[in-house]
Amino acid sequence: MAKKIIITGTSRGIGLALAKQLAEAGHQVLALSRNETPIQALKHQGIQSLPFDITSRTSLGQLSIFLKEQWGRVDVLIHNAGKLVNKPFEVITSSDFLSVYEVNVFGVAHLTQVVLPFMPTESHVVAISSMGGVQGSLKFSGLAAYSSSKGALITLMELLAEEYKDKKIAFNTLALGAVQTEMLQEAFPDYQANTSPEQNG
Repeated sequence: MAKKIIITGTSRGIGLALAKQLAEAGHQVLALSRNETPIQALKHQGIQSLPFDITSRTSLGQLSIFLKEQWGRVDVLIHNAGKLVNKPFEVITSSDFLSVYEVNVFGVAHLTQVVLPFMPTESHVVAISSMGGVQGSLKFSGLAAYSSSKGALITLMELLAEEYKDKKIAFNTLALGAVQTEMLQEAFPDYQANTSPEQNG
């Protein structure tokens, strides 16, 4: 059965690959990203796109209107949009921390609040996290803001799973290792991951 699926961060990397794969599997995909050009270039009839900034109340309001007027139901919400700041701890600022948390934690929470009223029983919320946010996992210097935000995201999903279990709405987190995306390349130009976005789709 075809599902209605929202994916954030679809301009590149994992989000773009997911949107393509899910649409090709017969699902309806709503792709949310500040840059619509890459997703529109796919020209797939199963994909609709909206310009979207996860930190913007205006974007959230426009999405709510779209869901009320056009979709009416959301079966799956995939939180893929993310922000990474790679700075030594000695120089990282409160603004750096805030900019990362606004996307990776607060934005996820606000978007989930907007979409939940449209999610029926047996629907599913999935957040793309990172192994860097898992307690006891291998950590990398320079990622204090990013990895701690991903740890907060994991905990948020666990809390929501408990809060919405009676409504039978599932919440899960995928804690991925290194994936060769544009974001990784920008943060670590000399590092080459063994996994591509398509392999994680």
